[in-house]
Amino acid sequence: MNKLEFLFRWTHVFAGIVWIGHLYFFNFVNSQLQGKMDDATKKSVNPQLMPRALWWFRWGAMATFLSGLILFAQIYLHTPELGWGANMIMKGVEGGLSDRARWIMWGMLFGSIMWFNVWFIIWPAQKKLLGGTAGDAAPALRARAGNASRLNTYLSAPMLVGMLGANHAGMGFSYGALLLAALLGLAVIKAAYAHSTFVGQTV
Repeated sequence: MNKLEFLFRWTHVFAGIVWIGHLYFFNFVNSQLQGKMDDATKKSVNPQLMPRALWWFRWGAMATFLSGLILFAQIYLHTPELGWGANMIMKGVEGGLSDRARWIMWGMLFGSIMWFNVWFIIWPAQKKLLGGTAGDAAPALRARAGNASRLNTYLSAPMLVGMLGANHAGMGFSYGALLLAALLGLAVIKAAYAHSTFVGQTV
């Protein structure tokens, strides 16, 4: 692994931890907390909490997205001393895409949808809500941002399988395996939502 690839791989993993960590914080911790706070507490806490958390959230997403694209190009679209183009890691034995490439590309698709939701749905809505400019549209904006955030949480599990799990486990690609990974991921996230509600009621 060359030094440049190491730099972008480290950046991708670190930024991804920051991004997904905040995603899980918003969905498994903060959403439960907000429902327990009265309006006075929200007015005191949220102006201090949310801008900071959303800064790390959205820029973690951006750094993950950009470093991932660069890393993909380095690993799958470049051959040292030969230049750019699909390399042997990208190509399958019969001239199509390799299993590794297909898993990572599905992971990239899920991750790209998540990045889009952060920058073009969640953050614009939150910026208006936090800035007090939402007006009568506040409930709709809050619901839209919340739905996009929940979708991202559900997408995060199959995304991580595509990015990491499948290749590290040596799994061959098939659409059946992809569907199974997605269903298992959905089940894990659903259980996490249920547990976060249970913890909030019992602690």
